[in-house]
Amino acid sequence: MNKTISIVLLVAGIVLVVIGVNATHSFGSDVSRFFTGAPTDKAVWTLIGGLAALGIGLTGMFRTAK
Repeated sequence: MNKTISIVLLVAGIVLVVIGVNATHSFGSDVSRFFTGAPTDKAVWTLIGGLAALGIGLTGMFRTAK
């Protein structure tokens, strides 16, 4: 069961990272970057969430069951 959850987290993390990368290249992010020097909060939080899900999923995959 834990491996299944880890795989789901890995897939969700990959999807979120792809969405986040696409969001950083959007028109809204370009406008935000022009005025503030940073992409939109949505793009940043999507990337952070995706990387966190990837990390948790990878940790779950390589962890041994007790």
